[in-house]
Amino acid sequence: MKIFVPGRICLFGEHSDWAGGYRRINAAIEKGYALISGTNQGIYAEVEPHPSALILTSTTPDGQTIGPVEIPMEPRALLQVAEEGGYWSYIAGVAYQIQTNYHVRGLVIDNYRTDMPMKKGLSSSAAISVLTARAFNRVYDLKMTVRGEMEMAYQGEITTPSRCGRLDQGCAFGVRPVLMTFDGERLDTRELQVKQDLYFVIVDLKARKDTMEILRRLNRCYPFAQNEIEAGVQELLGPINRRIVHQAMEALVAGDAQRLGALMIEAQSFFDRYAAPACPEELTAPVLHRVLNYEPLQPHIWGGKGVGSQGDGTAQFICRSEADQQAVIEIIERDLGMECLKLTLSSGPKVRKALIPAAGFGTRLFPASKATKKELFPIVDRDGIAKPAILLIVEEALNAGMDEVIIIVQEHDLAAFQAFFNIQVPIENYNKLPPHFQEYSKRLLEIGRRVRFVIQTTQEGFGHAVYCAREAIGDEPFLLMLGDHIYRSDSERSCAQQLVDAFNQHGVSVVGLRRTPEAMIGSFGTVGGRWLDDEHRTLNITEFAEKPTVDYARTNLRVDGLPEDEYLTLFGQYIIKPQIFNYLEEHIRANVRERGEFQLTSALDRLRQEDGFRGLIVDGQRFDIGLPEYYLRTLADFSK
Repeated sequence: MKIFVPGRICLFGEHSDWAGGYRRINAAIEKGYALISGTNQGIYAEVEPHPSALILTSTTPDGQTIGPVEIPMEPRALLQVAEEGGYWSYIAGVAYQIQTNYHVRGLVIDNYRTDMPMKKGLSSSAAISVLTARAFNRVYDLKMTVRGEMEMAYQGEITTPSRCGRLDQGCAFGVRPVLMTFDGERLDTRELQVKQDLYFVIVDLKARKDTMEILRRLNRCYPFAQNEIEAGVQELLGPINRRIVHQAMEALVAGDAQRLGALMIEAQSFFDRYAAPACPEELTAPVLHRVLNYEPLQPHIWGGKGVGSQGDGTAQFICRSEADQQAVIEIIERDLGMECLKLTLSSGPKVRKALIPAAGFGTRLFPASKATKKELFPIVDRDGIAKPAILLIVEEALNAGMDEVIIIVQEHDLAAFQAFFNIQVPIENYNKLPPHFQEYSKRLLEIGRRVRFVIQTTQEGFGHAVYCAREAIGDEPFLLMLGDHIYRSDSERSCAQQLVDAFNQHGVSVVGLRRTPEAMIGSFGTVGGRWLDDEHRTLNITEFAEKPTVDYARTNLRVDGLPEDEYLTLFGQYIIKPQIFNYLEEHIRANVRERGEFQLTSALDRLRQEDGFRGLIVDGQRFDIGLPEYYLRTLADFSK
């Protein structure tokens, strides 16, 4: 499989990771706060298992190939390579930590491309450490969370001569902003989502700085300040940093580039005032300030500041637009002879399309399903209007912000669905309708303009039905909703909207979950995982199992915090990244069937393994119409 891990840039809050760590000695010190992001550049690798060794090959940024090198997967050999330092030490250090904590064999890692600069404050060492931890996690399905990968990467890197901070490993979250909080030994992370694209430029100042000296001088100010300069550093990295970082977080989420620029200027000013006196030889930084104040740049930027340990290493600017971003790069490279990198924080791919499979026969509802599709069975909504089930599902999708709804149908059922969504009732019947129903009839046609149909020629399982929509969905995430379930939210946000919000926050595929008694899990897809929040609403899924036995669930699918006789089952709504179609295609071409059909669950589990998957406890209810007794219960309860 292929893995990409970006570099890491600290947007705000440099030095706060180690400063906040001193709270374990002096509780009066403020917590450390930092806003970090992955870069658009990083390290690319292909990985596969090996029975007994690390087989390592690397391509440097200038195109040189190093290796292959073979390191036995034996603790002493790995530790020796890690402690010696050098090119392969980070991989060996992480492999040593992984082997200490998990039962694994070896890896082949081909780092076939690196497009980020080394030793420029972008944490290239952390990137290769995270990549190694992620490779072991995915190849051997160790079921680590992103935080778990970060911890293994950190432990592996400090096995080498490097003395990185925990902030560096934030590149594990990818190219998205993250708020990190450092409280002694405790690290908390919060992923953020920007509302609109933000354009940064990172500048290699082509100068000299002594990072170790900067850190040595600043660390003298902790854990107890002995003079005015040391008190000033603690004030800078404490209360001042807390205020600026949290204001920057609000501006970042709002997409307010101008406010972010002003905060960058303010943060640099405070750094110059309070930190530079502690290490003036390094932090006076004449090259940095010359670039930050370079007059031709000012019309194109909102602000700028130093990066990392500060000093004459790297600078960052936030630009007024994408065109200004390019202009800044051209000016700096032409006038100052310095190299630049783009960093664009994107609002991310939007979930615009919903998919509803409705091509089943409805065997359990025969003979009613011979007269009409089960998805067209009537349900009385809260507004007192009798609606076919499919309309309730389509309305749920549209109310969650979908632009288009795609319904999978059998060819001979197409006319019935098109007649409902696309054809007005005959005029003589229309005239008989009360005014509010006439208005609703017009609204139906408006809804119909946003509905399209895809034919499933043969019914070969849930996964096959989803695959039929590959061309209609395209290369974008989509909302998947079952055609024989309807949903009722218990909050102001619809069930589907809750999933969309979770996807926007985490940037990985999301499935709705509900708590289910042990006796019923044999009828549902069930997941295992670890909670990502104290409220026990968001889960990092570590396994999907289709209709598991109770014995299997007790061994593999227990989730902390739930009663012993309760598990988490699929709610019937998903937001899925388009990679799922590649896995489904492999199954179909290789005729990989489960219970005679192409299922979705195994493809979901592979997407989880290779890209991650979240589960969300939905604040709402699911109503099944697939069995007569369920349909009867839905008729009685849905309108309440």
